[in-house]
Amino acid sequence: MTDRLQYSQRIAAARAGFSERTARRLEADPCLPSQRQPARGRTVPDPLEAVWDTLLLPILERDPAVQAVTLLRHLQMADPDAFPDDRVRRTLERRVRDWRALHGPERDVIFRQAPEPGRMALSDFTDAGRLGVTIGGVPLEHRLFHFVLAYSGWEHVAVVLGGESFTALAENLQNALWTLGGVPQEHRTDSLSAAYRNLDANAAADVTRRYDAFCAHYGMLASRNNPGEAHENGAVEAQNNHLKVALDQALILRGSRDFAELDDWKRFVDELVARRNRRREAAVRTEMAALRPLPIRRTTDFTEVVSRVTKTGGFLVHAVFYSAPSQLIGKRLRVHVYDDRIEAFLGATRVVTHPRQRGRRDGVRVHCVNYRHVIHALRRKPQALAGSVYRDGLFPRSEYEAAWAALSTALPRRDACRRMVDLLWLAHDEACEAELAGLIAGVLDEGLLPEARALKPKLVPRRRELPGDTPVTLTDLSSFDDLLEGRA
Repeated sequence: MTDRLQYSQRIAAARAGFSERTARRLEADPCLPSQRQPARGRTVPDPLEAVWDTLLLPILERDPAVQAVTLLRHLQMADPDAFPDDRVRRTLERRVRDWRALHGPERDVIFRQAPEPGRMALSDFTDAGRLGVTIGGVPLEHRLFHFVLAYSGWEHVAVVLGGESFTALAENLQNALWTLGGVPQEHRTDSLSAAYRNLDANAAADVTRRYDAFCAHYGMLASRNNPGEAHENGAVEAQNNHLKVALDQALILRGSRDFAELDDWKRFVDELVARRNRRREAAVRTEMAALRPLPIRRTTDFTEVVSRVTKTGGFLVHAVFYSAPSQLIGKRLRVHVYDDRIEAFLGATRVVTHPRQRGRRDGVRVHCVNYRHVIHALRRKPQALAGSVYRDGLFPRSEYEAAWAALSTALPRRDACRRMVDLLWLAHDEACEAELAGLIAGVLDEGLLPEARALKPKLVPRRRELPGDTPVTLTDLSSFDDLLEGRA
């Protein structure tokens, strides 16, 4: 039409790229082509016309959560002849979808937040089973405690062997804060629901009070996201997946997912997290300037249990038997329960430490025994070894367990008990547990039975001599006068 102002109809049509006949038709009709599009109508009758307004719409208005397939089943029950099959299912699903978009209830809106330096830190537990990590060939069931600063993304990760308990949260959160060297204004968790999911109301309230006291010690505001609203904890939820992907890729590069000791796996995690944190140094420096200083001392991050040492040479904590030196029989111990260990105190003196064990769901008692605690009594009563309920827990290494299996098979019970107790006594008396284990393995490989008297001469003698003369310089007493003058 612009060219038509200067050229003839034929030339203008040619310049526009269509025929002269089309040009005549366009000039004869004052409407634009876009305005002449006919309204598209239905090509087939509406199969829901008779039931939508009268039967289905009232149900949707009463409860918009009803599914389209539920409405279809309702139609089939109400009129089986009109709706004998599911051919109208897709039509009904589109109709319900469009109705919800126009008339449905209001939906939640996620407001993206701009994090402030030093404002918020978040913690969460994430299951690490999919990583397939094994310790000595045995699959490791564990979780990862994940602490993240919202602004810089600085993170602290710890291996958690038990559940999502308050002890695991407090201990690892406290380690994260002291590793960071500062305290954020607010700490957010996922409502701590996992910490007291199986507890009664009083126990759950106690966990909440302890958590609030913990945050008050560090001057942090304790906040929690609403149950079921994971996006409110999104800064750490997203990092959980990134962390596990990074660990999985690092394990692929390592070529093996098996570790000799649990500490090796913990060290592997720490090294990977340290590398990830180095990439955030600039943001971390900005955030460190806004963090609050740490308090003078740490606070309680364990659960305390009082237990009495029984005549069986141990005490119970959460249905697990832990051994103790026989001198403590009859004494009441205060036991500090951490996620990975227990520490027992007599008064203010720590007297027993054990790696923490968890009770079994089938009710069978779990025993954690240090053979050094009972070896003196066992040496006086070697025959008690065979029937002891915690016999298998006495053996410090697999080589000692193999020795007992060989001895108990080849010798009478009396001789087998005596030889095995002698081996344990030798390991204790000479402080050669690892070295003796190697000798026992060699003897068993030769098809022989280990005996303490034969193995003792093969041990590397311990150095018992005292060190040589050590010069000692006595302090001049007159130097203390300078201290007195300084005080004056």
